Amino acid sequence: MNEDFAQGSAANGFDVGRFFAGIARGAAGALLFALPMLMTMEMWELGFYMDRTRLLILMALNVPLLIVLSDRVGFEETATWRQAIRDASVAYCLGVIASGLILVAMGVVTSDQAPHEVIGMIAVQSVPASIGAMLGRSQLGGQSQHDDADTDDPLHDRESSYAGELFLMAVGALFLSLNVAPTEEMILLSYKMTPWHALLIIVASLALMHSFVYALSFRGSHDLAEGTPGWHAFVRFTVPGYVIAGLISAFCLWTFHRTDDVGTTQVLMMIIILSFPGAIGAAAARLIL
Repeated sequence: MNEDFAQGSAANGFDVGRFFAGIARGAAGALLFALPMLMTMEMWELGFYMDRTRLLILMALNVPLLIVLSDRVGFEETATWRQAIRDASVAYCLGVIASGLILVAMGVVTSDQAPHEVIGMIAVQSVPASIGAMLGRSQLGGQSQHDDADTDDPLHDRESSYAGELFLMAVGALFLSLNVAPTEEMILLSYKMTPWHALLIIVASLALMHSFVYALSFRGSHDLAEGTPGWHAFVRFTVPGYVIAGLISAFCLWTFHRTDDVGTTQVLMMIIILSFPGAIGAAAARLIL
């Protein structure tokens, strides 16, 4: 019976073995990406007091992000949006299950806690865990020669467009920003920094972004066409990438209540601080993804 099921799935273009291998890598990716946050006290506390509207917005935005990302690094090569939605749903489920099991195993979630507290903690943690589950395939291997082959799939063509590159930058920025945005250090650093520190961090972020992608010979980095001026890449990718990292940082800080009852100057400082790892994540998106 299992053999007939496998043959039928293969006939429909669905490789059962590769799919479940992808799920195993997805579970490992969920732990790899979310474990630092699962062991962070600020993330546990967010499950108690985080505004449910903000939590709902975060979870709602995570769904289309996973769907688009699934076409890039899904458990199984996707040819339609239906398959992409399938992969995104599996990744989200893996994120929820992995977050719940780890929180229970560490004693963070106990039987005497109120249901809304448990749901809140798991819901917050499931967002980074689901992204990690989706990225598990690319980070932990498993891409076959077939996956790397050229395809006429319009979804893959869209990913290679300029908009697709900016999307990957946003995911890369989110990849690193989520790990530090909930921490109290963001608030502390915003009060310790001077405008000169902020300017130095901005310059360093832009310089690292540009060198990461275009100056260093990393796998997946962009090669400029011969005769193309260096400033073209800086204006077309580095500056927009930094702006994206800043927007992602601002959203994460607002979502995790780090901007509540804080002055405008301190909020700006926090965005600049968080944009530093966010910018590196955006620049390294091709390497991460």
